[in-house]
Amino acid sequence: MTSTVPETTSRPENAVAHVLEVTHLDGDAYAVDVRGHQLLVDQPTEAGGKDTAPTPTELFAASLATCVAFYAGRYLRRHGLHHTGLQVRAEFTMAIDRPARVASVRVILTPPSALSAQRHAALLAVASHCTIHNTLRQPPAIDIELEPHLT
Repeated sequence: MTSTVPETTSRPENAVAHVLEVTHLDGDAYAVDVRGHQLLVDQPTEAGGKDTAPTPTELFAASLATCVAFYAGRYLRRHGLHHTGLQVRAEFTMAIDRPARVASVRVILTPPSALSAQRHAALLAVASHCTIHNTLRQPPAIDIELEPHLT
């Protein structure tokens, strides 16, 4: 017997819920509103979209790459080192079987050329513990619920 009442995950006590809203724009395009900022997502033309923005999957990989960059940048700042030359590249592959999902992500961190080789391991250790990477290693509980439209 299946229940129509969704199972809800419990939030940690005193946890703050961060909220974002997604609104349909046109075709496969959506706007994401986050703290007064707006991001757009779409699909490539070969997938039926108009290619006006990155896909949600590309933003997923971008969130990991930018999180790694942020943590690397904070490491450099904490040690009084310059960011010039710091780069992060993400490459991802899609699974060939079902369900549709990202099968692998490779993140390549290029340190600033002025960073000594002795600091490379420490930079990599710090960058490897960014919030998004930690979240992927210990996935959150996810509930997807249907909220009836009130008319």
